[in-house]
Amino acid sequence: MDALAPGSGEVPEDPFALHNSASAVLDGHGRVVGWSERAQEHLGYPPEEVLGRKALEFLCDPRDHETVRAAAAACERERGWSGVLPVLHRSGRRVELGFRARPVIRAGPAREWFLVAAPLREMLQWETDRSVLDGLFRRSPIGLSVHAPDLSILRINRALARFTQLSAAEIRSRRIGDFLIGPDVKTIESRLRRVLETGAPLIFTEQPCRLRSDPGHERVVSVSAFRMEHPSGGVLGVTQLVEDVTDRYRARQRLALLNRASARIGTTLDLGQTTRELADVAVPDLADAVSVDLLEPVARGEETAAEEASGPVRRMAVQSVVAEALRVMYSVGEVFQFDPRTPQARCLAEQRPILEPVLRTSPGWYFHDPERTRRALELDAHSLIVVPLTARGLLLGLLSLWRAGRPEPFEEDDLTLAEEFAARAAVCIDNARRYTQQHQAALTLQRSLLPQELPEYSAVEVAHLYLPADPATGVGGDWFDVIPLSGARVALVVGDVVGHGLHAAATMGRLRTAVHTLAGLDYAPDEVLSHLDDLVNRLAAEQEPAGGRPRGGQQIVGATCLYAVYDPTSRRCTLARAGHLPPAVVTADGTVSLPDLPEGPPLGLGGLPFESAELELAEGSLLALYTDGLVDARGLDLDEGLERLGEALSRPGSPLAETCTAVQDALLPDHPPDDVALLLARTRVLAPERIASWELPAEPTAAARARHLTQATLTGWGLEDLAFTTELVVSELVTNAYRYGGGTPVTLRLIRDRSLICEVSDGSSTAPHLRRARTTDEGGRGLFLVAQLSERWGARYTRDGKTVWTEFPLHHGTCR
Repeated sequence: MDALAPGSGEVPEDPFALHNSASAVLDGHGRVVGWSERAQEHLGYPPEEVLGRKALEFLCDPRDHETVRAAAAACERERGWSGVLPVLHRSGRRVELGFRARPVIRAGPAREWFLVAAPLREMLQWETDRSVLDGLFRRSPIGLSVHAPDLSILRINRALARFTQLSAAEIRSRRIGDFLIGPDVKTIESRLRRVLETGAPLIFTEQPCRLRSDPGHERVVSVSAFRMEHPSGGVLGVTQLVEDVTDRYRARQRLALLNRASARIGTTLDLGQTTRELADVAVPDLADAVSVDLLEPVARGEETAAEEASGPVRRMAVQSVVAEALRVMYSVGEVFQFDPRTPQARCLAEQRPILEPVLRTSPGWYFHDPERTRRALELDAHSLIVVPLTARGLLLGLLSLWRAGRPEPFEEDDLTLAEEFAARAAVCIDNARRYTQQHQAALTLQRSLLPQELPEYSAVEVAHLYLPADPATGVGGDWFDVIPLSGARVALVVGDVVGHGLHAAATMGRLRTAVHTLAGLDYAPDEVLSHLDDLVNRLAAEQEPAGGRPRGGQQIVGATCLYAVYDPTSRRCTLARAGHLPPAVVTADGTVSLPDLPEGPPLGLGGLPFESAELELAEGSLLALYTDGLVDARGLDLDEGLERLGEALSRPGSPLAETCTAVQDALLPDHPPDDVALLLARTRVLAPERIASWELPAEPTAAARARHLTQATLTGWGLEDLAFTTELVVSELVTNAYRYGGGTPVTLRLIRDRSLICEVSDGSSTAPHLRRARTTDEGGRGLFLVAQLSERWGARYTRDGKTVWTEFPLHHGTCR
C-alpha cells in the first residue's frame, strides 16, 4: 500500500503521498481496523498491537482528548477534516502530525474513516512549497508561462497577463506568435525548443519584442527557461520566466552611449573634428539624423557676446543613417540664420533644450525652410530634439537630432541623455577654441600627477608642501603620496626624479603610478624599491634611441625615493630608501632625530640590493619625509639645512599645516631653484579594544571556533548586522588556511577601523587564487564568495607566511 508505483503520478515530495504518509482506517467507534507499514514506521506500533483497539486509548495523551474529540466532531460534521494533532509514539513521546481524514463508503450503515498522516515539519515544508508556487502565479512581479511540449501555452501568471494585455483565459492554448510580432517569435520559440531538447536551462537572456496590441513600442525582456520533467523522466513541457527590462536595458544603453561619447569626442583640439565626432556618436544609437551648428564667432575660434545668440550659425557636421537625408540638410560649411519661430532659434535665445516629440504638431519648424521641411517629412522625420552647446557659461551653438526610421518618438529620457553628451562635447569644442598648448598641458599634468587633497586616515594625520622649481609650468619631478594599505596601515612616499619640467613630471607620474600598483600588491618597502629600480632602467632605455641621442632633448636617467609603511596596531614603521635623505622623526615633546637607515643606491643604477629598517614610534610622533630641494635651497650645506629643518619641526602640539608653513619660511626662498616636496605625518594608534586577535590550532574545528569568536566580538562591538557575512568569510578563510597552510597555526585578527577588517594568517606562501567554479565542481567557490561578500580583499606576504585580508564597510556611526 505504501510503495510508489512507476508512473503513478504522485509527487515524491508530497508528504501525504501514499509512499510517504502513514495511513490507518477507523471504524465508526474509533477502533483501528487498518494500519499501514508507514504508520508503524512513524509511530512504532506493529499492526497486532493496534488493530481492534480504540485509537483514543493508546494514540492520544489524556491532555489532548478534548482537542481530538473536537477534531472528530468537525470531521463528522464536514464529512472530512485536515489539520494538526498531537499523538503518542509507542515510546511515549508526543509527536505532532498533520492529518487528512475522509469517509470510506461501505455497503450498509457501517461507516469508516480513512486517515493519512505526515510529520508536521514535512507537511509545513510542503505547504510552504505550494504557497510559493501559488505566489509565482498570483503575486510574482516576474512573468511566468508554462508551455506544453508543442509550445502551446498551458498557463500564465498575472504578471505576464498584464504584460501581454490579455487575460490568462484568453491566452491559454494559444502560441507566442498570437500576441508577439516579427522575428522575435521565431527567436523565442527556437530557444524554448532547445531547452526542451537538451534540458539545458536558458538564463537571463535579453531580447527585443513587440506586442501585437502595441506594435509601435519596442520592449526588451529578460527570459529564463527550464524543462519540466515527470518524476519518471518524461518531458512535460517548458516553463519560462519573462521580465520586462526595457528601462534597465535603455539605461544601460544610455550609459554605454555616454561612455562612447567620453572616449570618442574630443580626441583632438580641432573644431571640425570634434563636431564630427559628436555627430558620429549620436547616430544611430540616439538619433537617425544629426546636425551640429556653431555660432559664427565660435566657428572662427572667438568668444561670443550675449546679443550674438540670435546671429548666424555655421553648419559644422551632419550625419544620418539615410544618405538622402544628407541632401535635405544644410551642407557642412554653410552659414545661415534660423527663423525666430523655429525650435532651433528658441533653443539659442533661451539657452535651454527643446523637445518636439511630434514634428507635425510643431508649426514653427516649417517657417525656416518650407521646401526642406516637406522633403524631410517625406523621409518620415517625425520627432526632434534641439540642445544648446554651452561650456563655462558660454553659448557655442546647438545640436539638432531627428528620428525617422524608428517609430518611437523622443522621450524625456532621450532629452536628458542628449543634454549630457552635448555638454561633454561642448567642453571639448570650447577647449579647442581656447587651447593654449603649453600652459594647459602643464596644468592638466599637475592635476593628474599629484594628490590635491589627502583624505583622513586612521593611521596618521598628514599635511604636505609642494613647490615646483618652475612656477610657470606648475610641475616638476618631485612627488609625495599617502597610500592606504590593508590592515589599517598606510604607506608614506616621497621621491625625486632627476631634472625639472614636463619630462621629469612625466617620469614622476609613471613612478607614482607604479608605487600605487606595488603598494596595492602589499610588497615590502625594499621590494617596492627594487621594482622601481627596474622601471627606471626601462624608462632610461626607452629614451635612448638607436642613434644615441635622447628624444625630446632631455633624458631622465635616475631618481631617489623613500618608502615607509606605518602600522597603527603595532606602532611599527618599516622604511627603505633609494639614494634619498633619511626622514626626520619628532617625538611628542619636540625631540628631533634622523634615524640611521640603510642607504640604498639611487633608482636606475640596477642590480644593487635595498634593505628595510624598522622603527617603533610612540603615538603622536611626527614623521617628516622631504626631498633634497628643501634643505639645500638657500645654498646651505647638508648638515646646516638639516639642522634648520629640525628647528622648524620642533613645534610640539602645533597643527601640521602651521608646521609646513614654518618649514617653508625657515628653509625656502621665494623662488626655490629645485623642486620641493615635504610630507608630514603624525602617527596615531588604534586602541586595543578595537583589535581582537587569536591563534587557532590547525584543526578541523578551527573554522567553527573562528566563527564563534567573530560573532562574539562583533556583538561586543555593536556590529551585529555584519556578523553573518563576516562569519561566513572568516569560515572560508580559516578553512583554506587549515587546508593549505601546511599544518601551521592560524591567526585570526579583527580590526574595527573606518571599515571592519578581517585578517587570517598562516605559515604558507601559497597564493590564494580566485576562480569561477563550474557547476559540476565540488569546490573552488570559497574565494569567489569572499570577493562577493567583502568590499575589498587581498593577500600580503611576510617572512613567516601570508595574510589574507578582507574589508567590510561600516554604516555611518558604527565605528565608535
